[in-house]
This record gives sequence, structure tokens and C-alpha cells, in this order.
Amino acid sequence: MPSRTLLRCLLGAALLLPAASLSPAVAAGGGRTVDYQGLHLALPAGWRVVDLDRHPDACLRLDRPALYLGHAGSQSECAAGRAVATRADTLHLEPMAGAPPRADVPTLPVDPGTALPPAEGPSGEVRYALRGTGVMATLSYGEDPAAVRGLLARAATPGDAAPAPAPAVPAAGPPPVPRAPREAFAGTGFDACTAPTQKSMDTWRAESPFGAVGIYIGGRARACAQPQLTAGWVRKQTEAGWHLMPIWVGPQPWNSSSTGLSTDPSRAEAQGREAADGAAEAARALGLAPGTPLYDDLENYSDRATWDAPVVAYLTAWTVRLHELGHRSAAYVSASSGAKALSAHYQQAPQSMPDVLWVARWNLSATVTDEDMGLPKGTAQWAGPRRAHQFRGDHDASYGGVTINIDRSRVEVDPAALGPVGGPAGGPVPLS
Repeated sequence: MPSRTLLRCLLGAALLLPAASLSPAVAAGGGRTVDYQGLHLALPAGWRVVDLDRHPDACLRLDRPALYLGHAGSQSECAAGRAVATRADTLHLEPMAGAPPRADVPTLPVDPGTALPPAEGPSGEVRYALRGTGVMATLSYGEDPAAVRGLLARAATPGDAAPAPAPAVPAAGPPPVPRAPREAFAGTGFDACTAPTQKSMDTWRAESPFGAVGIYIGGRARACAQPQLTAGWVRKQTEAGWHLMPIWVGPQPWNSSSTGLSTDPSRAEAQGREAADGAAEAARALGLAPGTPLYDDLENYSDRATWDAPVVAYLTAWTVRLHELGHRSAAYVSASSGAKALSAHYQQAPQSMPDVLWVARWNLSATVTDEDMGLPKGTAQWAGPRRAHQFRGDHDASYGGVTINIDRSRVEVDPAALGPVGGPAGGPVPLS
């Protein structure tokens, strides 16, 4: 039989075939045109078109130029979550009726005949509720939303009349009741690129060995859209007993104008504070209470001479700002790079170090020993319990007939061991 990877490639090719809503005309610049619920779009060359009604398992990726049509399904084809080096312009169009109230993306209502208001989101995503057509449009972009917003603005059919009555914009409802951090957790957890459906979460709660789940709540380098991630989803998982690990995918130690971390420690420090502000706001919108550890996902790097200083400046600034905002700080780093950089500077300002350290080392050892964590043998750093170890990455796991592509971790975290929050915790480590 063909491998799962080959099947995914074949399906990816099938998604590019013309759907019923696609026009055979070729747009200026070599793209094609698409008609969808009163919108007429002239796509740039190279854009994929994915019909989610026909392919509900398709992944809404944010690193490839694409037009997604219809409500998102399970997104079961998404690979395990990791940061992307380049964010692309993408557009997701779906009927406003049934569109989820996304807590992680700002939503702006647009009346018929009204121009799209300029807007940006901390995670590089913005939604427009187009009342004239009853369409919800979610834009994703790298550095500037102007190009994809212009594509959408040109798509409206001239002379459209307002429906009677105009469609209601999906509301997030009253502010969610903050969900307090769960008590001490020691066990196995997983993370996936996109939040699984409620049915999948219920099945895995009953059938899998996992008790913790990592969820990607935002950030410029986030790889997948999150149509399932709402305050209601968070509430249901907490009530079911899941230990949540909220992840912010901030700037990364690579050269990219849209997702890169600055090599200047002073600028990296500012980026750390900006990331903390965005993560705290996303956590509030999702109903995650103050005191919840928020994890910054900072991927592996090999050039430590260039990146150690800005990485430490970024993560200590992230920590200080989260403490000011009443949250605990956590960091996901590699055992061979970020963990070693933080460890080497730990004594300079221990109060500014992340409260929890989550380390990636895919050695299949489900423990949080010093060796697993890339820390000096016999160290007291992040003892507590204040550690997590991602010991296996990017694999399919099946429980109760539900398959998800995940990373797998050992988690040993006790909020009571993390110390108080709610005030300044010192300053970032001074690095030049």
C-alpha cells in the first residue's frame, strides 16, 4: 500500500483540481478567478485553492499562498506543530453562519458598501465579517496585510445590496470565566499543530495515555490556523481534566523579516516583551487564568555564537513581562541550543529565567533528567517539578480509532512550586 506520506501528497495534488466554484478564466498575472457566495476573486499566480467541503481533513497551513473555501473540518492532515520560517498570504472564506467565534483572531464587521478597515493582529491574522455577502473572511499574512486585504477588497461585486436582515456576526459571547491552572501534573502529554476536534479530544481522554495537551494560541510563526480553538474549547478540556500547555510561537532564531528574532539583544528584548503582551491577551480571550504558565516556542539553532545572547535576552524579557502581567513564564527550547544558553546564564538573574523549562530532545526517554534536559549533571536549575521533555516528535498516534500527528512529552509541572506571580521579577539578563 502507498505510504501515508505518499497518500497525503496525492491528496494535496487533488485539492488543486478545479472545484465547482472555480472559474476557468485566467486572472491577470497568471492566476485564476474564483467565485464564492457573491465574491469574485482574481488570485495571484501560484495560489492553491482548497475546497474544505470536499476535503474536510485538509490542513489550513499558513506558510503557503492558498485560498480555503468552506468551514474547516478536522484538519487531521496537519503535521505536528512547529514554527514556520516564512508566513504566506492566505485567505479563508466560509459562510458566516456556523463560523466559530475565534478568540485568537480579531474580527471586524463590514457593512455593505463599506471599505475594509485596515487592521493587524498580533499573530498575523485578521477576520472580516462581510455582512453584504454573509461571508467570514480570515486573512493570514507575513509582514503586511495590505496585499491580501486588497485582494479581498477587489472581490466584492459592485452594486450588491444588503440582505434583509443582515447576517449576524458570530459573537464570542460574554468574557470567559478564567480557568485556573490545574494542580500538579506528572504524566505524558502531546501537542499537535491545530487543536483537535472535541470528538477527538473526548476519545483520547478516554483511550490514550495522555493527560496534558499543548495548544498553539498564537504568534507570528504559528504554522496552522486554529478554527477549533475557542474559549468554549478551552473550558471543555479543563473540565474534562486535561492539563493545558498554552504555546505562543514568537520570533525565531533565524533570518526572516516576518518571523525572525533580531540578532541585536536590545531589539530581541523588546520582541520578548511584545510576545508576552500578545500571549497574555490571547490567554485572556481564551479564558486562561492569570498564573497559567505560558510557553514560548523557540526552535533549535546551531550557531550559538550568534544566537545565544539574543535568545537569552528575549526569553528573560518574556519572563519579566509575563510576571508583570500576572502570568507564569515557560519556554520550549532545544536541549542542544536554547536550554544550554539559558543554563549558562541562569545565575546572572535566576528570577528572570522561565519558571518552567520544556526541552526538545527526541531520544525516546520519557523522563526529565538533567541529561534529557541538556542541563549540567546534578543541577538545581528548574528543579521543582518545573520541567517537561519532548522525547518523540512528528509521528502518527492512534487511540480509539482517532489518529493525530503529534509530538510526545513527559510533563512534570506543579504550579505551587513556581513561586508567586503578579509583580516584577527583576530585569532581563544584561547581554551585549
